[in-house]
Amino acid sequence: MEDNKPEFIELLEEYIDFDTIIPYRFKDAYYGHYGRKRINSLESFIRALILQRLLGMKYNTQLLTLLTFSKELRDFCGFEKLPDEPQLTRFKQQFCDYIEMMFHSLVEITEPICKEINEKKSQYLIYDTTGIEPNVKENNPKFFNTKLETAKKIIKSKSDKDLSPYKLVYSLFPDEAEKAPMARQQYINGHFCYSYKAGIVTNGLGIVRHIAFFDDSFRKEHPEIVTPKTDDPEKDKEIADSVSLKPVLTDFFKKHNLFQYSTFLGDAAFDSYDIYSMLKNDFKFKRVCIPLNPRNSKTSNTLFNQFGNPICPIDGTQFTCLGKSGGKNRSLRFKWVCHKSVPKGNTRICICENPCTDSAYGKCAYTYPDKNFRDCPGIPRNTEHWNNLYKHRVLVERTINIFKDAFAMNDLRTSDISTIKADLFLAGCTQLIGVILAKSLCKPELYKSVRTLVKSAC
Repeated sequence: MEDNKPEFIELLEEYIDFDTIIPYRFKDAYYGHYGRKRINSLESFIRALILQRLLGMKYNTQLLTLLTFSKELRDFCGFEKLPDEPQLTRFKQQFCDYIEMMFHSLVEITEPICKEINEKKSQYLIYDTTGIEPNVKENNPKFFNTKLETAKKIIKSKSDKDLSPYKLVYSLFPDEAEKAPMARQQYINGHFCYSYKAGIVTNGLGIVRHIAFFDDSFRKEHPEIVTPKTDDPEKDKEIADSVSLKPVLTDFFKKHNLFQYSTFLGDAAFDSYDIYSMLKNDFKFKRVCIPLNPRNSKTSNTLFNQFGNPICPIDGTQFTCLGKSGGKNRSLRFKWVCHKSVPKGNTRICICENPCTDSAYGKCAYTYPDKNFRDCPGIPRNTEHWNNLYKHRVLVERTINIFKDAFAMNDLRTSDISTIKADLFLAGCTQLIGVILAKSLCKPELYKSVRTLVKSAC
């Protein structure tokens, strides 16, 4: 029997010390939960759940069936009595927070390994959000089709040919799933769905460094992440990404206060003066690789003097500063108006003999205190160096795809938020265990895929 033991089990037994990676507080909570001896050990449950993610099994029944017919896997897990499906689910729900704690313990263990693999790329930090779709009726295609038919009837009754039913149907969706209130209505990868939102942080190697699950506890700790719904699904997604960045990074560096990163990479949703300022001043990034968003890069014919203040294009006189300008979801900016624009009641009028604008208010302009870092984010834009660096941003999307595809986070049968959260952190633990295996086997080039690593070793 020992000779026929699968080689990937031997690898896990030889190189992964599960007793070490399980935090002491996790052990204390597990064995002290009932105040009596457990039939199965904590390590047995962790081994089985990691095995489930490693083999890409979506459902607990698949794992239990495999353990039933494989004595080698039962021995690897160490179960004295094989648990049933509800026991596995209850374990995830009861110890979800401790599974998250174990994930952060693995992040600490793998950080020096990342530096050994590639010192330069380990200094990159990449962020993106994703949605985990639970099993609720709102995610059934029939639900969308029903709302679409309703939208078509409304348009037909109004005889409005310019109104698109696909645009109207967005307003007909409820904000949250009926059976899972935390599953919010979102527009992800070109389709409407109800999902639990999570933020994923990786380094330049594509190795996960942090997972933020936007559940009730996260939202209560960071109320600024909750944003109102608009009529534009794409805009809703951008707001969620940009607003979530600061609380996610704050929590990450609070848990790992000795970690240091020099470069941040993100997509155009993060192109905001406030975000550039935050990344530079609050988190001490030296370089920021974010492409310019066209909606934030409108051309202007405003002239500026040597102090960076707007001036009149006709006589060169400096504009009058009216102070800080408000605006929801807008970066800090200062408003300037033409020196010949004078107050009149609640507004202003321009008394210039040769006005340079058609507006009766007069020409106005805005200046941003953090504009310089956006224009010069530590690396020249539109260069070969910039393009090569920004290519690394796709790694966070590949990691998300690994979690959903290889580690079976898609097409879940449950809608329970604690179970899904535990599965997501277990997926992160599985990837990090693969990094430890790659280091132990002296095959760092295979750190990205634990499955490829196991096959090569066999």
